[in-house]
Amino acid sequence: MNDNEIKLTEADPDELAKAAVGILDSKKAGGITVLKVTNQTVIADYFIICTGNSNTQIKSLSDELEFKLKERGIEPKNIEGFREASWIVMDYNSVIVHIFNRELREFYNLEKLWNDAEKIDISGMLPGENDEE
Repeated sequence: MNDNEIKLTEADPDELAKAAVGILDSKKAGGITVLKVTNQTVIADYFIICTGNSNTQIKSLSDELEFKLKERGIEPKNIEGFREASWIVMDYNSVIVHIFNRELREFYNLEKLWNDAEKIDISGMLPGENDEE
């Protein structure tokens, strides 16, 4: 954990979503989309949707997110789909992360299903260009 990474044990949903986006981006997740679903459902405040290029990358994205957030004091309530690794859902209470392969992401099209949710600009959530690879 570096100096920029605060403990998230009492993080609000915005901080948790930002941390998750940064972690996923660092592992080269594709098409990261953040939807604020607070006004559409009680199950979460944010959905984070991203794509992996292979089952191996999808598992790697899930593993890294779980590891890095656990280091910062946050553990998932539940993880589904890890064995198949075509769609992994990670439930962090206020933030639900969906990691898809391309085919299933297009098929389920959560962005369209939740089209009345606010789409968040993630550019402010991404780490700077000078971070280590």
